[in-house]
Amino acid sequence: MKRFSTAYHMVLMFAFLTVGSVWAATPDWVGVLKKVDDSTSFENGDFSALITVVSTKPGEDNNVIEARYFRRDKAKLFSIILLKPSVQKGQGYLQDGDSLWFYDPESRKFAFTSLRESFQDSDAQNSDFSTSTLAADYRIDSGTEGKLGANDVWILELGAKAVTVPIAERKLWIRRSDNLVLKEEHYSVSGRLIRTIAVPKYQTVSGRFVPLSMLIVDNLKTGEKTQISFAEVSVGRLPDEVFTKSYLERMSR
Repeated sequence: MKRFSTAYHMVLMFAFLTVGSVWAATPDWVGVLKKVDDSTSFENGDFSALITVVSTKPGEDNNVIEARYFRRDKAKLFSIILLKPSVQKGQGYLQDGDSLWFYDPESRKFAFTSLRESFQDSDAQNSDFSTSTLAADYRIDSGTEGKLGANDVWILELGAKAVTVPIAERKLWIRRSDNLVLKEEHYSVSGRLIRTIAVPKYQTVSGRFVPLSMLIVDNLKTGEKTQISFAEVSVGRLPDEVFTKSYLERMSR
């Protein structure tokens, strides 16, 4: 009986140590999301870039848009002013917190819009231009280790904490070496795959990361895709007026 008791306790101790080592090895998934947010956000300064948005649809010529893009993450602000094509020149967007307006220079009026809406009839959404707030907006439904090409990645499946979050469910492939998202899949509330986003390469600006380009594939419409490129990136302080309606009105003249 004594030998049996000793063996039983040894088995229990082995099981406890094994489970403990598994727990110890489980990553802090919320911490991973916070690092993703931190690496691509500019909380201590402003951000600006020239963006080019190329939309491809079967049977149509590519639609090419150029725009100036400004962001102040600390205040949850962004503005976009279209430069090309000429028929859309002067159109603009202004986000202030949870509010987003679209400005039409032809009517000289602002219309309330949503982060969920398509950006200029492309596969991009207005929310794609906001700062990353994954850790605050999503719960983590699952997390695993994996590979994406030659990259070691974390694979996280996320669900929105509130119905106001523009994307209901996301699946992320996060490079483990630098906590950068290389691929995303976006899903509807019903679990239907809507979009796939690939970010093959980033550029470094003042210790933060900005995509060189992003490829967005529409999974609901065969053959439709959009590429967004970022150039002339700057992190210098911007005038406060850049994030005002009056600035969009003045720049459209």
